[in-house]
Amino acid sequence: MKNKLHDYRKLYQKHQLLEEEIPSDPFELFHYWIKETETNKEVEEINTMTLSTIGLDGYPKSRVLLLKEYDREGFVFYTNYLSEKGKSLSANPKVCLSFFWPTSERQVIVKGIARKTSEEEAEEYFRSRPRGSQLGAWASAQSSVIPSREFLKKRLEQLEAEYEGKEIPKPPYWGGYKVFPSEFEFWQGRPNRLHDRIYFSKENELWKIDRLAP
Repeated sequence: MKNKLHDYRKLYQKHQLLEEEIPSDPFELFHYWIKETETNKEVEEINTMTLSTIGLDGYPKSRVLLLKEYDREGFVFYTNYLSEKGKSLSANPKVCLSFFWPTSERQVIVKGIARKTSEEEAEEYFRSRPRGSQLGAWASAQSSVIPSREFLKKRLEQLEAEYEGKEIPKPPYWGGYKVFPSEFEFWQGRPNRLHDRIYFSKENELWKIDRLAP
């Protein structure tokens, strides 16, 4: 049975992206877009992004997670190093990040290399997390098969009792990755599907800017 979605159409016309308005550094444009998105009360988590990796089985896999930090070097997120995601990154650090802000009709696609952050950085962020999230990092052997939801609940209860009144240490298998970009694509929706696509590629530590056909 076919389920046609042909009639789901939208006219993109909120913004434009012209060469004379584009900074030479893609991080500047990313910062401007994310700060502008912050002002829109309809967007609940502006730091939501999709991370795509190549798995150990050779297939690409994408999942939604949260960007926790960025600067002019790259983008930081945290995870369990022993998860499917962590094992994929260990075998192949080439990744793609995708940000989509439908209320402003914009998306950003980033290709780069993921490298682990320092233990000090991971410790600092772990201490800033809510206590429940800290315990969750211990309770869940991420990506492993478990018998039931009840199993996970009991494990959390055991940890709550074990660390009652105590500081919760960071698990040794938990930490951060920083993605160092080599390519950016900024996509701005425009009428008649003639979208603006501005492509940044790194050449000898400088950024080359091109416009792509939509």
